[in-house]
Amino acid sequence: MTQSEKDLRSIQEARQMAEKAYQAQQVWANAAQEQVDRVCAAMAQAAFLASERLGRMAAEETGFGVPEHKKLKNEFASKNVWKSIKNVKTVGIIRGSQASGIIEVAWPMGVIAALTPSTNATSTVINKLLMAVKARNGIVIAPHPSAVNCANATVKVMNDAALEAGAPPGLINCMTQVSLPGTQELMSHKRTALILATGGAGMVRAAHSQGKPAYGVGPGNVPVYVDRSADLEKAARYIVSSKAFDYSLICATEQSVVADRPIASRLKKLMEAEGAYFVDENQADALRQTLFHPDGSLNVAAVGKSAQYVAALAGIRVPGQARVLVASLDKVGPDEPLSREKLTTVLGWYEANGWEAGCERCIELINFGGRGHSLIIHAIDEKPINAFSLEKPVFRIGVNTMGTLGMIGMTTKIMPSLTLGSGGIGGAITGDNVTVHHLYNIKRIAYQTSSPPGEALRAGTVPAGPVYGPTPDEIEAIVREVVREVLRK
Repeated sequence: MTQSEKDLRSIQEARQMAEKAYQAQQVWANAAQEQVDRVCAAMAQAAFLASERLGRMAAEETGFGVPEHKKLKNEFASKNVWKSIKNVKTVGIIRGSQASGIIEVAWPMGVIAALTPSTNATSTVINKLLMAVKARNGIVIAPHPSAVNCANATVKVMNDAALEAGAPPGLINCMTQVSLPGTQELMSHKRTALILATGGAGMVRAAHSQGKPAYGVGPGNVPVYVDRSADLEKAARYIVSSKAFDYSLICATEQSVVADRPIASRLKKLMEAEGAYFVDENQADALRQTLFHPDGSLNVAAVGKSAQYVAALAGIRVPGQARVLVASLDKVGPDEPLSREKLTTVLGWYEANGWEAGCERCIELINFGGRGHSLIIHAIDEKPINAFSLEKPVFRIGVNTMGTLGMIGMTTKIMPSLTLGSGGIGGAITGDNVTVHHLYNIKRIAYQTSSPPGEALRAGTVPAGPVYGPTPDEIEAIVREVVREVLRK
């Protein structure tokens, strides 16, 4: 089959699925809250029970990450996400009363085109299906080309459960013929009401260019600052474990450590005890050339791989117990590839004397990549915590927690989601963790609560101020003159 034939099949599939989802959503829009919740609960339970199998499929198909960690992400996307939204009203009146003066009514978006990545191939699908169906939308998943099978397996598990619980056929769909033209057709299709895109910067830009509402969430470049007041043992344990989790595939994973100079040596030893291997300059240069192409783009061969695999790819030797590789750096920007987001088990290491200098270094890293995304700080002293919270151009700041699990809401009170917005400064429409509340509109019924000003009602239609043009007497004189002229003739 030629590429043109594949593209045509993908385009046709996108059209058919968008239409199917639209027809089903017209029915689902009339579902009662009890029915919606019953269907979503069945979907969440089915996904939870299949978490291990789907996680293993994702690791095998994409070649990224750790199967056991993908299982944990699938469990989070089904159990934690569902728990956070199951009591949310999404049907009919959701807030207010006539007595309060305003009534708010939930209204579904329609059909959602959901683009999902290869990095979190099954957990993101679970997450998006639950949010969309809970908000009474239809949905079409457009998976990454390297994750088509595991994405479709995930959709089948949840769709089968939904149908058995009473959802209309066609509400939930997943493309099997995936190509760029097909995905673009899905996003631009007349039935698509909203685009929910998770992936690389190029995909997010494409989602925002369709002239439709879009939630585009892309890469982060998350720094972690460790202050002299921090619990260093905890910080070391969390940083290494977070970076090693699923081989650094969650976009909120720490990418560079910024260590306060007085504690840097101690933190380094503690991280080494946790499995961090600090490379020398020659090894760091080998990693630069291995992880990134000359144009700064990631080498996919190194994405989501163990420290040993990455080291072997770079032609260097590291201990078998190494969990992450750490390179000492002194600058940020295009001339230092390792200051970029690294979707694998490699960390940058910077030292800064005092939290003010650490603050500046973190801002450099965020501005180089990941504006609006996330930042982690380990500190006990409230002064640097408050300063970082106020000054950093990010919308998630984790304090004494892991970037991976904290920013998705597993170990913090942030709304559980695997779709993390980066706000206006990051090119997104929201800085929130995207959840069910972002996938429905609200209509408002407003009752009068105060009378309008009396003078405004009593005022005449003639505007106040000087009146321009001839007076009535002048108009009468003009008319008489015209009549006289006519009679003379």
